[in-house]
Amino acid sequence: MKTKRLRTDSYTAEGEMARAQPPTPPDHIEVPDDALPHWWAIVCARDYNAWTGTDLEHAANLANCLADCERLRREIRKEGDTIINARGTPVVNPKHQLLETLSRRSVALSKLIHVHAEATAGKSRDDAKRSQKQREVSEAANRDDDDGLLAKPVH
Repeated sequence: MKTKRLRTDSYTAEGEMARAQPPTPPDHIEVPDDALPHWWAIVCARDYNAWTGTDLEHAANLANCLADCERLRREIRKEGDTIINARGTPVVNPKHQLLETLSRRSVALSKLIHVHAEATAGKSRDDAKRSQKQREVSEAANRDDDDGLLAKPVH
């Protein structure tokens, strides 16, 4: 029987979230050091208690995929967008195709485990509202009609 999820605004749920530890990569999937920053960014995108075993496997694969993308980008920058083939003809670096494949895989995995932008930040139509509010707050903070009564953020 499946247990009912606690409401996130309950004291019990807050206590569980405070005690929760970030999940670690599954033992049977290697997550090398260069993929660990991606791993931690991925698992921090969701409530630690919400991760299932299968989700963690997919998260490990996503972390590895993102690390491979970074490695390929560095290699392409070093080698260039075109290389000379065996016949002496310039051709598009074949690593571009591999990078494209890995990029598509990373998008699919992100959607599968719900760590994509819409799942973590909300719908894009809500972004416009947040952006407008951010502009209004910034403009208000930078106005010259300050009477000195309210504190302003200091950067």
